[in-house]
Amino acid sequence: MKITSHETTTLRLPEDDPLANMPEQAGRTRPVVILRLRTDSGIEGIGVTFYGGRMTGSLHTAVDELATLTVGEDPLRIENIIAKLRAGTGDSCGPGGIFTLALSAIDVALWDIKGKALDQPLWKLLGGHRDRVATYASGSLRRGLTDDQAQRAARILVQKGFTEMKTQMALPGNPTPAEELRRVRVVREAIGPDVKLMCDINQRWRPEQAIDIGSRAQDVGLFWLEDVTAADDYPGLARVTAALNTPIAGGEYLWGIVPFRHMIEARSVDIIMIDICRVGGITQWMKVAAMAEAFNLPVVSHVMPEILLHMVAACPNGLTVEYMPWMLALYEETPAIDNGMLVLPEKPGLGLTFDEKAIAAFKA
Repeated sequence: MKITSHETTTLRLPEDDPLANMPEQAGRTRPVVILRLRTDSGIEGIGVTFYGGRMTGSLHTAVDELATLTVGEDPLRIENIIAKLRAGTGDSCGPGGIFTLALSAIDVALWDIKGKALDQPLWKLLGGHRDRVATYASGSLRRGLTDDQAQRAARILVQKGFTEMKTQMALPGNPTPAEELRRVRVVREAIGPDVKLMCDINQRWRPEQAIDIGSRAQDVGLFWLEDVTAADDYPGLARVTAALNTPIAGGEYLWGIVPFRHMIEARSVDIIMIDICRVGGITQWMKVAAMAEAFNLPVVSHVMPEILLHMVAACPNGLTVEYMPWMLALYEETPAIDNGMLVLPEKPGLGLTFDEKAIAAFKA
C-alpha cells in the first residue's frame, strides 16, 4: 500500500458550548485545518490540527507541504515517514511551532489508515487496556461567566450525567484570593460533594499565588489544579506541587516529547496532560504516556476527545478524557457517553467520518 494523494481544508468552527449552552463569548470561532490522506488501496485517513490562529494560512501550507512528502510512502511505516518529514525540513524548526502542528495532522491520518488497513480500532492497536474511559465536561464553566451562569451551567452538566467537570479560576481583572475562591465554591455548591471538579488556571498565576490560593481552596476538594503557572517553570511548578495536597496537572503547553522529560524529572506535576497537536501526534503522545508510566504518573488528554479517547483508553496509566466539544460537529457520529464514561468505538481506525455538510458550512 502506498500514499497517493492528499487534500487539506481550512475551516472556522463555532466555539460554542453544546454541553450547557453557556458560551463565554457568543459568535466566537476557531480556525482548524483538516487533512485527508489517500492510498492506492482506497483507504483514506483523516487528521485535524489547529492553534495556528492568525497564522492558520501558514499551518495549512505546512500540512500541504509535509503531506506531499508522504506521497509514495508506505503509510504503515509511521516512524519512517516522521523521520522523512523531519529530514525534509532540515529539522531546523525544532520541536515546536507550525512544523509540529502540521506533523500531528499527518501522524493522526497515518494511524487512521493503519487501523482501517488492519480492520482494528485505534485503541486496540495501541494497547487496548480498557474499552470504556472516564471523561469530564470542559468548556462550559469558563472564567468569563457570572457566578449565576456558572452555577446554572454546572447543574445542566450534572443533569446530563457528567460525574466529572472542569471550571476555571484566575478570573478577569485583578481579583483578590477571596474573589477567586468564591467562583470555585459556587460551582461546588451547585454540583454537590460527589462530582469530581477540576480547575484550570491557564498559566495565569505566579507560584506564590498558586500556593496561597490553592491552599485556601483545599476544602473545596478539587480533583486537580491545572497549569497553575508558566508551563516551562519546572522548579516553580514543583514548589506548588510540593506545597499543596491538591494534585497539580500540567503539560498541555509543552511541545514535543523532551520537555516532558524535564517536567517529570523535576517532579513538577502529579498528573501529565498531553496535547496531541503540540506533542506531534499519536506516535509522540504514546511515547510521553509511556515515559509518565515509568514514573508512576497518570496521563490525561487535552481537547479533541473523539480522537484522544483511543490513547487514554489504550495505556494503563490513562486517567480521564477532557470532553471539550469544539470539534464534534466535524463528524457524522462521535463516541457515546454512558454513565459518565466514554464508550470506545469498534469501527476501524479512529472510527470517525467527516460530515460533508458540516465541512461545507464551516469552510473558511
